[in-house]
Amino acid sequence: MLGCTTLPAYTEAELQQLQQSDPIIKTVVNLLEAGEEPVVDSHSDSLELRLMLKEWTRLTTRNGLLYRVRQADGDLCYQFVVPSSLRTTVLTCLHDDMGHMGLERTIDLVRSRFYWPKMMQSVEHKIKTCGRCVRRKTPPEKSAPLINIQTSRPMELVCMDYLSLEPDSHNTKDILVITDHFTKYAVAIPTKDQKAITVAKNLWEQFFVHYGFPERLLSDQGRDFESQLIKELCILVGSTKVRTSPYHPRGNPVERFNRTLLSMLGTLKNKDKSHWRDYVKPLTHAYNCTKNEVTGYSPYELMFGRQPRLPIDISFNLPAKGGSPKSHSQYVKNLKAHLEESYQVATQNSKRVADRNKRRFDKAVRESVLETGDKVLVRNLRLRNKHKLTDKWESTVYKVLTKVSDLPVYKVEPISGDGPIRTLHRDHLLACGDLCEEEETKQPEPRPCRPKTRPKPPHPREEYSDSDDDLPYTHLPLSHDGRFTHLCSIPKLLPVGHPSSETQLSRPESQVSNLPDPMQTAPGISERGPHSPTVNQNLSEGNQRNMGNENPLDVMNQTGTDNLLDVINQTGNGNLPDTMNNKMQENTESDSALTCENNVNKSESKTLTDKDTVRRSERSRRPPDRFYYSQLGKPLISFAQSFLGSFNEALDAFSNNDNYLTHQQEHEGTQAKSRGESVTHEKYWATKPVYVV
Repeated sequence: MLGCTTLPAYTEAELQQLQQSDPIIKTVVNLLEAGEEPVVDSHSDSLELRLMLKEWTRLTTRNGLLYRVRQADGDLCYQFVVPSSLRTTVLTCLHDDMGHMGLERTIDLVRSRFYWPKMMQSVEHKIKTCGRCVRRKTPPEKSAPLINIQTSRPMELVCMDYLSLEPDSHNTKDILVITDHFTKYAVAIPTKDQKAITVAKNLWEQFFVHYGFPERLLSDQGRDFESQLIKELCILVGSTKVRTSPYHPRGNPVERFNRTLLSMLGTLKNKDKSHWRDYVKPLTHAYNCTKNEVTGYSPYELMFGRQPRLPIDISFNLPAKGGSPKSHSQYVKNLKAHLEESYQVATQNSKRVADRNKRRFDKAVRESVLETGDKVLVRNLRLRNKHKLTDKWESTVYKVLTKVSDLPVYKVEPISGDGPIRTLHRDHLLACGDLCEEEETKQPEPRPCRPKTRPKPPHPREEYSDSDDDLPYTHLPLSHDGRFTHLCSIPKLLPVGHPSSETQLSRPESQVSNLPDPMQTAPGISERGPHSPTVNQNLSEGNQRNMGNENPLDVMNQTGTDNLLDVINQTGNGNLPDTMNNKMQENTESDSALTCENNVNKSESKTLTDKDTVRRSERSRRPPDRFYYSQLGKPLISFAQSFLGSFNEALDAFSNNDNYLTHQQEHEGTQAKSRGESVTHEKYWATKPVYVV
C-alpha cells in the first residue's frame, strides 16, 4: 500500500516466541496444550485474561500458534491472537498506512485478520488520538454560546470596518463603513486605500465633526485600525479604542450592514456598476431612512429625532402642514420626550430580538469550557490561495493560560514556550487531551534548475594603456631566451608615386626606432638579420607559392621589414591595401608613443661585415609593464582633450597646404577596370582653407 511501513517477515518460530513472551497468551496456550478446562477467578485473574478465557471455545492452536476461530459469510476465519508487543504495529499498518480510514473501515480490516481483548476500544482510541486524523478531519464546532452587545444611547459604541469591492472606473475599491450600534445609523465613505492616515482623516472630517465623539470605537485587528495614529486620535477625542478577537467577524456588528450595502450595490444596472462609488452615499442615506427590524425605528429618526424628507416628499408637497404653530421651547420639549420614548422602545425591541437570536444560535452549540492548563489546537485560519489539502488545525499544541473576563475568549501559548501568546475565541480552539505535537520532517529545499548551455570559450584577455592619450596596444607573446630576433620599424607609408615614398623606405638604420616587444618566432626556427638570405629558405615552397593569398601583415611578420618591397610587389599594382596602411600607421604611432622601463640597448654587441649582419638583442626578457597614471583624473575630459588635440593637428596639416593645387595623373592600362587601350585621366583637387574655432 501507499506509504506502508517496512515490516519484517516473521517466521513461525519468531511468532511463537512473541506469543510466549506475552503472559496472557502463554497461560492460554499452556491450558490448551494440557487440555484442562480453565477455571475463571474474578478476583485473582486480570481482566484481559478473563476476556480471553470467555472465548475458550473459539481458541485453537495451529503449528504452535494461538488463533481464534470466527465464522464469516459461511466460512471459517482464523484470527491471529496478537501479543501486546505487536498491537501498535498492527494498528499503524491498518490505519496510518491505509489512508487513515474511519472507525468502521479500520475495525473491519483488523477484525478479519487479528484478535485481542478490547480490540474495539484499542481501534477507537487509536483513531481519536491520531494526530493526522484530528488535524485534518475534525470539523470546527460552535463551542461557546452567543453573547450580545448591549447599548442604550447613541454614540455609546461606534463600529467601523472596510468593505472591498471590484475596482470601478476610477480604480476605487475600498469603502470605509462606520455605524452607530444603538441607532444603526451608517456612514459609508469610498476611499483610495486602507492606510491609517486615510482612516483618521475620514473619521475626523466625515464623522466626528458631524455627529460628535463616540464613547468607544470598535474595529477588528487590522493594521490600519490598530496603528499608533488611530490610538492617538482616540486619546485626542476622549474615546476608548476596543477591538474584536481575531478571525471573529461576528463580534463586529458593522458586518451586517456590509451585507446590506453589498446587496444594494449589486442591484445597480450594469452600466452603473462601473462607477458604483457615485451611488454609495445615496444608497446609504436610503438605508438610514428605512425602518430597522431590530429597533423598530429608522436610524435617521433615532439619531435626529425626526423623519427625513425624501425627494418624493418635495414633489408631492409632503407632509401637509396643519395645526397651530409651535414655539421653540415647545418643539424642544416635544423632541426630548419623543427621543426618550424612542430610546426606550428601541432598547426593548433590541433586547427582544437579541434574546430570540441567542436561543436560535445556542441550539447548535455544544458548550465546552476550557480550564487553565488544558491542551488545545488552534484553528488553521492563515490560509492563502487553494487549501483543499491543508489541515483544519495547526500542528502546534497550545495550553490555556487564562480566560478573558466573562467572555468566551482565552489566552493560549505553545506548550514549548517558544511562541507568542495569542488571544482567541473559544470556537477557534479544539481540546486535544493527550495529543502530542506533530513532528514534521523538514523537506530539503530543491535546488533551482538552471538550463544547461554550451560552455563559452574563454575570451582572450586584452590590456589597454592606462593613459587616455595613448593608443591601445596589443600584448605580444614573450620570446624565449636563447633565440634571435630582428628589430625593425614600420614606416608611415605614403601613396605610391609620391616623391618621398622611396626615400622613406630607404632610411638609414640609425633612424629606425625599435619595437617595445620582440617578435615571437616558432620553435626550432632561428631568426636571421634583415638581410639574411635564409629567411626565404625557412619558408616552405607551398607558402611561397600562396604568398599572394595571405595577409601582408602576417607575411611581413615572418619575412622581416627589408622584404617589404617584395610583399608589396606580390599584392599587385604596387599599392598596399587600406587595412595594411592603417595598421602600419598605428604601429608606427604606437612605437613613438609607448615607453617601457626596460629600454632596448641600442649599441650592438658585434658589427658584422658585408650584408650578413646579425643583430642580437641584449635586453632582459621580462613581461611588459603596464602604464599607470601619476595622478588620477577624469577619463571623459582626458578623452575629449585627446580627441580634439588629434583633430586640430590633422586640420593644421591640411591648412599648411592652403592654395596648393594637386595634380595627379592616373594611368589605367589593360590591367585597369576598363578594358581596351590605356587611357590617361587627369584629376584636380583644390584644397580649401579650414578654420578651427
